[in-house]
Amino acid sequence: MRIGGLTPFTSIDYPGKLAAVVFVQGCPWRCGYCHNPHLQQRGAAAGPSWADTLAWLRRRAGLIDAVVFSGGEPTIEPALGAAMDEARALGLAVGLHSGGIYPRRLREVLPRADWIGLDVKAPLADDALHDRVTGVAGSAAAARESLRIVLGSGVDSELRTTAHAALLDDAALLRLAEGLAAQGATHYALQVARPAGGLPAAAADYPAPSTLARLGALFERFTLRRD
Repeated sequence: MRIGGLTPFTSIDYPGKLAAVVFVQGCPWRCGYCHNPHLQQRGAAAGPSWADTLAWLRRRAGLIDAVVFSGGEPTIEPALGAAMDEARALGLAVGLHSGGIYPRRLREVLPRADWIGLDVKAPLADDALHDRVTGVAGSAAAARESLRIVLGSGVDSELRTTAHAALLDDAALLRLAEGLAAQGATHYALQVARPAGGLPAAAADYPAPSTLARLGALFERFTLRRD
């Protein structure tokens, strides 16, 4: 298992739990706001081995509640399912962050997760805009299938979008959110992108208050994150 990094303690990556985060090396998408570009290449990873990480998690049992597999894109890793099983055997809850890039692999590992945060990059009916955000042609089809898998799985989930006005204006955000709500999504988070990859900081009035009000009305639980 290629690990690009490890966060030993976080209270924000798994709702309601204290967790460690294992960052899997590799991601085929090239989102302009990506804050982990060093994790994009699938080559040599800079993090610890999985054996060392598992031993470390074993020593942390009782001090943390969960381990989250993030990335990069964790479902790129063939050994992910086995790693999730080994983490669960320690008594830890297992979380997963994914962009839905590999639907078949997501379907295989999702039953091993207690919670998933699924990144929805753009309105899923707008292939061209989705491709613009991810930098990869044809990316929306995989995201649509992954969303269907997650919403039909019964696994606790949060759908989230990292948004920048240069990529998603308010109208696009509303189309995205209304599409998710129409498919039965109840938990949604909007994460305003920080400056990265040449993109400037978001304006203070983005998204507009009326957009945020609409998002709050669409979902049982709506979260706005600006940091």
